[in-house]
Amino acid sequence: MVQVHLWSGLRPLVDGREVVEVEGETVGQLLDNLVKDYPGLKPAIDKGVSISVDGQIIPKSRGVKVKDSSEVFLLQRLYAG
Repeated sequence: MVQVHLWSGLRPLVDGREVVEVEGETVGQLLDNLVKDYPGLKPAIDKGVSISVDGQIIPKSRGVKVKDSSEVFLLQRLYAG
């Protein structure tokens, strides 16, 4: 399972947890399984989020591979200025 770190605005939707564990081999699978396991996250994920994998913000991230050891952060959507 991959540990996904959540920004503070999402934590109330997962019983206040900062980190949740979810199955997935790609970012897309992680997002799909987050919504499945924590339906309250669906509106935020549908609106759009930024994903950091191992310290890098990943644009067009659904196909990016992740490992159980990957450091994954779910962030508010970041826009390039």
